[in-house]
Amino acid sequence: MSHVKKLPFETTLMVRDCCLCLHAQRAARNLARIFDDALRPVDLTNGQFSLLMSLNRPHPASMKEVSSLLAMDRTTLTAALKPLERRGLVTIEQDQEDKRGRRLSLTADGDRLLAKAFPIWQQTHAEIDSQFAAGELDQLRRQLHKLS
Repeated sequence: MSHVKKLPFETTLMVRDCCLCLHAQRAARNLARIFDDALRPVDLTNGQFSLLMSLNRPHPASMKEVSSLLAMDRTTLTAALKPLERRGLVTIEQDQEDKRGRRLSLTADGDRLLAKAFPIWQQTHAEIDSQFAAGELDQLRRQLHKLS
């Protein structure tokens, strides 16, 4: 019978204190909760807001463009689009240039809801931004961009 060597508790503490993935996940979950709470009055989650905003463009977006921007695989994007499509906020149409592809766009209702949600997002972001010294958020964004 072999004896499994258990890691010392100090290892757990070291990982807790220095793991970038853990810290990024915790920060992301907290930010998601803050924005979910703020956007609840317009019946959107932070993910739905980001998805709708990604479709706010002059021409319909391809699935590939949106999945790349949001760092989502196509299956996850398709699942995220379904409730928005059912609510009449987005349309999903066949790409005329590539019949296998899909083009995504906001409907008039989607445009209206996004316009209603944006000031909420803006205010919430301002409240978060106010907790940081000048330049810190730009530095944080640059650092996060390096990781993405």
